[in-house]
Order: sequence, then structure tokens, then C-alpha cells
Amino acid sequence: MVDVERNRRATMVAVGVVGTSPEQTLDQRLLVIALAIDEWLDRHKPDVVAVERVFSQMNVSTVMGVAQASGVVIAAAARRGIPVAMHTPSEVKAAVTGSGSANKDAVTKLVTKILRLEAAPRPADAADALALAITHAWRAGSGAAAATTGPGSSALTPAQRAWADAEAKARRGR
Repeated sequence: MVDVERNRRATMVAVGVVGTSPEQTLDQRLLVIALAIDEWLDRHKPDVVAVERVFSQMNVSTVMGVAQASGVVIAAAARRGIPVAMHTPSEVKAAVTGSGSANKDAVTKLVTKILRLEAAPRPADAADALALAITHAWRAGSGAAAATTGPGSSALTPAQRAWADAEAKARRGR
């Protein structure tokens, strides 16, 4: 969870990662996630929940697991009337690094810098979650997609321009 000011200055509020055991059955693993997200949403009361959009280029079993977990999170937000936004991995990478093909280390490094953290968020999934939150907050507050082709596009940073371009490309690919 991040707070983002109008000038795009982002501050980490909280971060957490839910883990499950591979020995657990699918229903038990999803229940662990559901209980954790319910507790998280009730405690933090976010204005919006950002979820990674699953892409089919991944391994099918990975896609299924991510989609099932995402569904649990989306349903939990919907029960509370919290809007849900979805962003592709390339949109997130472009938003925080300027490159839609950045690696995890680059994302972690820049999330740490953007949020002015003394140490990188751990595990790596925590940095990914914070990158997703930053991406959505920047997108929601900037109108960056419209600004890339209209007046004021020069006000975008290279990272913001790359992110907006990645977002436009993802929309065309739908």
C-alpha cells in the first residue's frame, strides 16, 4: 500500500506477502489468501486495489494459480465496494523503470528509490506489489495515457512516457 501526493511523491504505507505451502490443497491455499486479504483490506481500507493482469505467455499452471489467487483478491475488494484496477507486468515495469522489459532487480532498485526506503522490500514479491501500487497511483493521478499524444506530453518523464506507451500497446493487443 502506498500514498501518492499530487506531485507523484510516493510513500510506502504497508507491504505484506501471503505465502502458502505447496503441500496444502488448492482450496486450503486459496482460503489462506482469502483470509489474509480480508484482514488486510479491513485493516488498511484502501481506496483502490491494483491487481496484476495475467498473461497467457506464462506457464499454464502458473497462469492458473495466479488467476485463482487474483480472483480471490478481486472478490474480496468487490465485497467491500473497493474498485479494482488491473495492470500488465510490462506496464508496471515501464512505470517504475522506464522499460517494459526491466528485470526484477531493476524494479526492486527503483521501487526502493521511489519510496525512499533504506532497504529493498523483501521478498521480491513485496517490491512487485509496491511497484503495482505505484503504477496505479501514478496512472490514476496523471492522465499519462492522454498526455503522451496531446499538449503537455513533454511534461512526462522518460519512465512515465515508456509506461504510457506500454499501456497503449497492451490496450491495442487486447
